[in-house]
Amino acid sequence: MAGLKYLTGFDNEFASEDPRCPGALPEGQNNPQVCPYGLYAEQLSGSAFTCPRSTNKRSWFYRILPSVRHKPFTAMHDGNITDDWNEVEPDPNQLRWRPFIIPKASEKKVDFVMGLHTVCGAGDPKARNGIAIHVYTCNTSMIDRCFNNSDGDMLIVPQQGEILVTTEFGKMMVEPNEICVIQQGMRFSVDVFGETRGYVLEVYGAHFELPDLGPIGANGLANPRDFLVPVAWYEDRTVAGGYTIINKYQGKLFSAQQDFSPFNVVAWHGNYTPYKYNLENFMVINCVAFDHADPSIFTVLTAKSTRPGIAIADFVIFPPRWGVADHTFRPPYYHRNCMSEFMGLIKGHYEAKEEGFQPGGGSLHSMMTPTDPTQTASRSKATPSSSPRGLPREPWPSCLSRPSAWQSPSGAFTPASAWTKTTTSAGSLSKATSTPTGDPAASEPAPSQVPVHLVKALTDASQAGEGQQPAKHPTNQQSSLLPLQPTNQ
Repeated sequence: MAGLKYLTGFDNEFASEDPRCPGALPEGQNNPQVCPYGLYAEQLSGSAFTCPRSTNKRSWFYRILPSVRHKPFTAMHDGNITDDWNEVEPDPNQLRWRPFIIPKASEKKVDFVMGLHTVCGAGDPKARNGIAIHVYTCNTSMIDRCFNNSDGDMLIVPQQGEILVTTEFGKMMVEPNEICVIQQGMRFSVDVFGETRGYVLEVYGAHFELPDLGPIGANGLANPRDFLVPVAWYEDRTVAGGYTIINKYQGKLFSAQQDFSPFNVVAWHGNYTPYKYNLENFMVINCVAFDHADPSIFTVLTAKSTRPGIAIADFVIFPPRWGVADHTFRPPYYHRNCMSEFMGLIKGHYEAKEEGFQPGGGSLHSMMTPTDPTQTASRSKATPSSSPRGLPREPWPSCLSRPSAWQSPSGAFTPASAWTKTTTSAGSLSKATSTPTGDPAASEPAPSQVPVHLVKALTDASQAGEGQQPAKHPTNQQSSLLPLQPTNQ
């Protein structure tokens, strides 16, 4: 949206007031007996009161009505989200999804919350430790509805279609190749402008932060100055028909009604805010002599665990960059990893898997499951090249074990082996098997050999997704890739 303004910086102390109400921020104190304009002071805490100053997160709102003015929350249908990882049996195989299908508005109107589908995850929001990975596929804006996640932070990665995110702090326009983070407890609404799709990384019990740079020095990777925070904006709007607050709490959805818009914050200050970031601003570090550096050098944000050096989740990208290493195997090296890895693709192609892995799809390699480039990529990239490699894609590594996949009732998800070569007439994907030489693309079993639990999940969804071409965002002509990977130890 033209004209939107932002504050800059990461984890700063910010202050903002809507220019329609100058002087709305109290001076010298947080909670005066009478706030300017008769506003209500309300604190939003993102950490315990007694956290060390370096990790203490809170913001103060000055709003027309306090957020406590709502009717009781009642349980609602959870749609296609879950945190019950026992719904499916564990599967250590490499899995891949075709592009997730976006419903047609002419058939059914689906907004951001209705369009959330859980793909995989681990841990428990009740224990405040874990992650969930979702996709969203929607075609209509949220009307008189907002969402807040009491379980954790949500990192949103648009893949097709820009989204206008309205929060209590203000508005953010987020396009493909940008990300935004809505932290725990913040209320927001999503407007879309057509068929829209993207990925969501949810973390329980930790906030995202910038990774330490160590020997890299003071500058590099995602620079703090490139993160953008919305400026204050409010609406003083009564909703006679009722405004719905949707709350994700302990993995379940609840709703409450109130008769006014929750986006009535005239001014605010603090260090606990939503923010967005353009992935094109990532300052890439790469090898210039020989071999590959570990993919941890591409970490944008990390959610740390209680064990030093180990993350609950890392958000990693593989952006366009020059690959000039000499006498070096070009694609990402073959490896097994102590962290699980989910990958999504925003646009273009991924250098290690140039066929089959499409924008809007996904792949999952669970911990210690081998991952590697395809045989075709391995042979084609064996010779040196000084041309730019790759495009932004997003890997999300995690130290947590993940189930293979959770299937939505709509069958929108199509898991498949990372080494799949053919599709059967029934739409089920054939798994390749490894030969004694270790070449997993050398032979394939008949369709009847596909594991039963995969066939059941694949049949309808594969047919529905067959041949679907991912749409391109009109303002992003270059390809980009985004994967989700764990940081190697």
